[in-house]
Amino acid sequence: MACLFCDIVAGEKPAFVVASEPVGMAFLDIRPVFKGHTLVVPPTHIETLTDLPEADLAGYFGFVQRIVAAVKESMGAQGTFVAMNNTVSQSVPHLHTHVVPRTKGDGLRGFFWPRTKYASDEEAQSYADDIRAKV
Repeated sequence: MACLFCDIVAGEKPAFVVASEPVGMAFLDIRPVFKGHTLVVPPTHIETLTDLPEADLAGYFGFVQRIVAAVKESMGAQGTFVAMNNTVSQSVPHLHTHVVPRTKGDGLRGFFWPRTKYASDEEAQSYADDIRAKV
């Protein structure tokens, strides 16, 4: 099965490329939240963050960091929203990091997910303990 992002990295599909380095490629999202919304992908087919080899983390996230700075400066943004989905809501099954320019009052408030609360400190502690046990 063909992967759209692999095809973009290979130059087989068009994209508005922002940057390309051995550690990754960055290109504009074709359905941006805001103009300048950029996707950063590793150059090889990796589906989720947990599949990214530990040896590649520093290079990949260093590249993401440079793209974040460039998007913020280029778009005159006050900040950025940086996110990635893993499997659920991942429209293309290839690891990608969203870099979305943000400005106070841009209307994104509450856009991505509903919030909830823990019933008690004890319930919160039980979640923390369970996650800690799996780290």
